Amino acid sequence: MGVFLGTHENRFDAKGRVSIPAGFRSVLRSQQTEGDALMILRPSHTLPCVEAWPASAFARLTEPLDRLNMFSDDHDDLAAALYADAYPMEPDREGRIILPDFLREHAGLTDSPQAAFMGLGRIFQIWEPEAARARREEARQRSRRVSIPAPGRPDPNGEPA
Repeated sequence: MGVFLGTHENRFDAKGRVSIPAGFRSVLRSQQTEGDALMILRPSHTLPCVEAWPASAFARLTEPLDRLNMFSDDHDDLAAALYADAYPMEPDREGRIILPDFLREHAGLTDSPQAAFMGLGRIFQIWEPEAARARREEARQRSRRVSIPAPGRPDPNGEPA
């Protein structure tokens, strides 16, 4: 299974289309299941960028919803946060997409001539290029303080091992 690597900047064309990097398209195609969209785009919960998920990875992200009471407020809130702003996306033959206006606004791409595609392993993000540079620098600085727990030991942040 491939992963999304690197940061790539591509220009928006006159029609507002932007090309997904070829390497990213290859990874998406390798994970695509017949009948599913190539990817799901959604606004990040915490950052001013667009997340791009292979459809299979997005399906795994949403699996915990099945453990909640379908008629509960918690289920409704999480379902709205995950699904209401999610957009299935198929690039054209040249690998170009048009980002919905809502997602362009969320990522600060409304007036930007370019978008930065930042690989994060299992997903990638789409950023305004200067914001992407700042985010990478912040991540490098903060990552120096990260310690990864040994297998089988609980994560100090409460994440399962």
